Amino acid sequence: MRHERPLELAAVTSLPRDSQPLEAQTPRLDTATRIAVVHDWCPTFRGGERVLAQICKQFPSADVFTLFDFLNEDVKEQYFKDVAFHTSAANKLPLIEKYYRSLFFLCPFLIEQFDVTGYDLVISSSAAFSRGVLTRPDQPHLCYVHSPVRYAWDEQFSYLQQGRLGFGPKGLLFRHMLHRLRTWDTRTAHGPDMMLANSSYVRSRIRHIYGRDSQVVFPPVALDELTYAADKDDYYVVASYLAPYKRTDLVIQAFNEMPSRRLVVVGEGQQSKALRDLAGPNITFAGYLPRADYVRTVAEAKAMVFAGCEDFGIALAEAQACGTPLVAFGRGGACDIVKPFGSADRPTGLLFRRQTVAALKEAVEVFDDNRRAITPVACRANASRFSEDRFDRALLDATVSVQAKHAF
Repeated sequence: MRHERPLELAAVTSLPRDSQPLEAQTPRLDTATRIAVVHDWCPTFRGGERVLAQICKQFPSADVFTLFDFLNEDVKEQYFKDVAFHTSAANKLPLIEKYYRSLFFLCPFLIEQFDVTGYDLVISSSAAFSRGVLTRPDQPHLCYVHSPVRYAWDEQFSYLQQGRLGFGPKGLLFRHMLHRLRTWDTRTAHGPDMMLANSSYVRSRIRHIYGRDSQVVFPPVALDELTYAADKDDYYVVASYLAPYKRTDLVIQAFNEMPSRRLVVVGEGQQSKALRDLAGPNITFAGYLPRADYVRTVAEAKAMVFAGCEDFGIALAEAQACGTPLVAFGRGGACDIVKPFGSADRPTGLLFRRQTVAALKEAVEVFDDNRRAITPVACRANASRFSEDRFDRALLDATVSVQAKHAF
């Protein structure tokens, strides 16, 4: 069903800014505090690694412990200059970059081999294993949760299906290993003194899986690095790692049925070839783009389309900072990011409720009919909620609170 009449929308004349200087709003941490930052693994520089980089920027003397480190030297020089990285013994295995994910059943053991007991504060950045690092009972431990282990809990069945792992010998072995991982994950869930969730969705998953409450702290978005564009070109963009759970296939199928609308696909991944074979002539694959080209492509797009369920989705928040509206599946972090058309005073996009081609097509049509109500300036203003300064303040406040619990 189309909505023909655009909504009335008040103009946004300026971007919100904090009323007090950063120094006046945040507590301070003793500069002599020795900090260990534990991160699952660093295969490439994506959303989790951007959070890690911001933590290291705030605590430049911290040491990083990570199971696998495959970051190139240019990334290290730009984002982790002078940061000491400590990796697991498995990082030295031959051709480990090709199969490290298959060693998930060893990762709990490997993470427990990091000795961080000599540090004054431990910060774990966890989507799987880092939260389980062994700490002293009197040692402050703050955990930033990107997600409970996706493939061990509610998304186990979709991952097994994607891997074509039924109930044969291999499938049963994987199911048993995931069962053991859930047991370990549950046992270590109460190790940290405090958990921070990167979205309301992850907070609900933490409560459901671990029975713990957490505070929502959105990941940092480097607003100053993102070009704002008020004038848009005549194309949509989807930008992500091309993995099955991102559901880029659904976006492509929908645009195959809308041949008059152009779609640009940014990114590479395990589905690259299959998605290229699926796409029609109105769909262009840009592949991996350098940062400046990526930002320009997103900023000049009519809208970013996303059909997956992300825990948060930094790419979605970055699109808003570029002034680019979102057409996204209404589950996961997108619900925190998008101010939806039809219910918000200054909408920044649309949310569709079902992961179907029909629902996505309808959302795109509604967006096209109401583009004037979803303005680039409203999108940019909305993105201020995800600034690096706000992340820094929330993180520092949490570290001080965690240390206070162990004060004597």
